[in-house]
Amino acid sequence: MTAVPPDPAGVGTTSRPAGAGITSRPAGAGANPDPRPIDAAELAHLQRWQGRTEVRSDMLYAAPVRGLSATLDRADPDPVPGSVLPPLWHWLYFLPQSRHSEIGPDGHPRRGGFLPPVPLPRRMWAGGRLHWQAGNPLRVGDAVERRSCIASVSHKTGRIGDLLFVLLRHELHNAAGLALTEEHDIVYRSAARPGDPQPAPQAAPAGAAWQREVLPDEVLLFRYSALTFNGHRIHYDRRYANAVEGYPGLIVHGPLIATLLLDLLRREMPEARLARFEFRAVRPAFDLNPLRLNGQPEADGCSADGDGSRRIDLWAQDHEGWLTMQGLATLA
Repeated sequence: MTAVPPDPAGVGTTSRPAGAGITSRPAGAGANPDPRPIDAAELAHLQRWQGRTEVRSDMLYAAPVRGLSATLDRADPDPVPGSVLPPLWHWLYFLPQSRHSEIGPDGHPRRGGFLPPVPLPRRMWAGGRLHWQAGNPLRVGDAVERRSCIASVSHKTGRIGDLLFVLLRHELHNAAGLALTEEHDIVYRSAARPGDPQPAPQAAPAGAAWQREVLPDEVLLFRYSALTFNGHRIHYDRRYANAVEGYPGLIVHGPLIATLLLDLLRREMPEARLARFEFRAVRPAFDLNPLRLNGQPEADGCSADGDGSRRIDLWAQDHEGWLTMQGLATLA
């Protein structure tokens, strides 16, 4: 199973620029009608954001690392300056910290700022690709600069209404230079309406070499929300998630699932060094039932570009056996 580009009919994780994704609300769950369609004039306006850049700096302090280690139930040594940051744990930094008066009723910051002001109500982090530079890992204690660019803005009208695609690129630099390159696939969608077609669920592969079951209960989701400064209420406010958004339970963060997949790889191959990782959100996951994490080294042991590096297929599935996230890790 090899990771593929996101399918806008099946993605389900809403995007925050620095790692706090959530799934889109189901059809008929109280979304307001779209304020206006994406016509040619609106698209031209939004495409003015292409090429826009942002530079932010942060220190990779030890406290968030300790917090995520405890949240993932790991018995890691206490992080000290120089400890290598595990893959995807950079999502603990560069967090959007909007003032409380700028927060909407759902707990998300109101639209505006670096990303284009797309007039579609659902914003989803559909997937991403990451490339770690050999010999220059991010480490606890590093002063890091993140250089971000809006690479493209494009539009499509599908069977579920307007779709607006934003490709966001980040480069993370420490004192030694470029350490990590990352791309986010962000999809904005029309409001859900009763009778909207729903994507058919996809069965997860069977017979994984590695398996681990995790119950993403409300404490786990709350702690991850706190670590990533994610105020979106569908991750911790059950009354809001049920009554306002129409979900059966609390939504498991997309970045948390991706982090758990690479945590599975670390547990099985603690000495492995990651070169690349790509992932795609497929289906929402809720806190009501266990989540199964799976890993399978590819039989040929060789990456697509023929460099001899080893690839590991990773995927998550819900209690019914439906695929919720698909990923591909390439080892250095």
